[in-house]
Amino acid sequence: MDIKVTWQENMRFDGVGPSGHVVNMDTAPAVGGEDSAARPIELMLIALGGCTAMDVISILKKMRTPPQSLEISIHATRAEEHPKSVERAHLAYTAHGVPEDNLRKAVDLSHERYCSVSHSLRTKLETSVEALP
Repeated sequence: MDIKVTWQENMRFDGVGPSGHVVNMDTAPAVGGEDSAARPIELMLIALGGCTAMDVISILKKMRTPPQSLEISIHATRAEEHPKSVERAHLAYTAHGVPEDNLRKAVDLSHERYCSVSHSLRTKLETSVEALP
């Protein structure tokens, strides 16, 4: 999978992946941004919520207990010092019209087996650089 992130101006960037959809990113004016888009750390947590939500819906449908609604509230705690990484995240799932046992099983399967985002948060990162004239 190839992703490209391109600087637009100030602290605004556009990211695009194989789907072709552009995701805008920015930061607060206090650090040079214009507050015109979501922060990268927010996008990471949104991606986590979206990934597990899609798993849970798919699993519940296979169990023949599709929910009437599903909402995931994520509360994350970040470190005070740089790099201010997310130290802990709590995902609270609320579904209507689903037996609680089925919801718990779907959530557990998502986190233990299927959610590529939660598993990717444990990935070892590598870097390379190229400075052009």
